[in-house]
Amino acid sequence: MSILPAVETPRLRLRCPEPRDAEALATLMNETISRRLASWPVPYTPLMALDRIAGIRMAAEAGRSLPLVMERREDGAVTGWISISCAPGNPRTALITYWLGEPFHGQGLMREAAPAALAEAFRVLDIDRVRAAVQVDNGASLAVVELLGMRPMGTGRIWCPSRGQEESCLWFEVARPDAAGR
Repeated sequence: MSILPAVETPRLRLRCPEPRDAEALATLMNETISRRLASWPVPYTPLMALDRIAGIRMAAEAGRSLPLVMERREDGAVTGWISISCAPGNPRTALITYWLGEPFHGQGLMREAAPAALAEAFRVLDIDRVRAAVQVDNGASLAVVELLGMRPMGTGRIWCPSRGQEESCLWFEVARPDAAGR
């Protein structure tokens, strides 16, 4: 049972992750995808996915996160993940994480999903801005932050628990569209 309403795009259903998604998420997570993410290690097991799903659902229930599994509408295939979650110690700022499984690369799915997810986050979360940390050589992710209208904040570091180290990244930010009126 979903705790958040699904967001529909022409080809995708973005919905709250459920325990039934654990196997698909674990199957899609591989070294190529993991090396671009701070907190999705490999090997990634269904049990690890279940733990993530349980934790992110609790954060969603508390209004601190918008976790979304990307599901293809035509056949229900899980294609990837987007989450927008309040930053630790700064509840008015959220961080966005997104990825697509390799079989779904090059189809424009993230270009379709990311703007819908961002709009929904500003609708359901009490946040003023969303930030992204992107590896400098990740062209696909850099295209997503540009699509979202995120402005560069400069270089920085991010803790990557999946690799147990801090790593360099480029930081980006977009303000809530109605922030001036808040």
